[in-house]
Amino acid sequence: MRKLVFLVCLFFPGLVFGAGSAVPLDHADYDLTDNESLQRGARTFVNYCLGCHQMQYQRYQRTFTDLGIPDEVGAEYLQFTGEKVFDHMTNTMPNKNAETWFGAAPPDLTLVARVRGPDWLYTYLRSFYEDESRPFGVNNLVFPEVGMPHVLQELQGLPRKTTEMHLVDGDQKERYVGIKADGSGTLNGSEFDQLVLDLVNFLVYTGEPVILEREALGKKVLIYVLILFVFVFLLKKEYWRDVH
Repeated sequence: MRKLVFLVCLFFPGLVFGAGSAVPLDHADYDLTDNESLQRGARTFVNYCLGCHQMQYQRYQRTFTDLGIPDEVGAEYLQFTGEKVFDHMTNTMPNKNAETWFGAAPPDLTLVARVRGPDWLYTYLRSFYEDESRPFGVNNLVFPEVGMPHVLQELQGLPRKTTEMHLVDGDQKERYVGIKADGSGTLNGSEFDQLVLDLVNFLVYTGEPVILEREALGKKVLIYVLILFVFVFLLKKEYWRDVH
């Protein structure tokens, strides 16, 4: 039985950890080489997310260095409560209070993009909708009954489920066609989508800050192995020349 459970966990992790979603996920076309997008994502994170969600494995200084932000500029515009540049990106919210307010302590987001995936995050942040039955007045298509408020609502406006009447088998029936903001936000639809994409881009970066360095090193290693193979092959022919 234990071997069976192990094999299921190994080959079908999505079944075990529930990584799938009943809602089709939109593709997050993120770009870790786009420093401007990463900087905008960092700004959105510290302004709208860091008050509840920590990044206890990510340092401000590493973020500033990787994103091309001078330490003094980062300290002025991305640090608001007297942290040092070498501090981790944490907040002071007590877990007990958070559990009371939200039903559970907000999770650390350092590795959330590696756990959930960029497409899930991109779709989730754009899938809040008005639901007066919920404590914060909103629900989410991707994560039903989530305890998180729609922290980006002032930017997007109040999102509502929209429906249209369609003729089906001779009868007019109401069909869900998506979520649409009421226009009260400070951003239009495309601007809000770009802001969310920038935030997802930043979360992907924090999930593995060395990913670009790792990929570049991997290419160099492959080139080295290919060149080495040529010399090893020629050496092998030289050694076995008399034998053949």
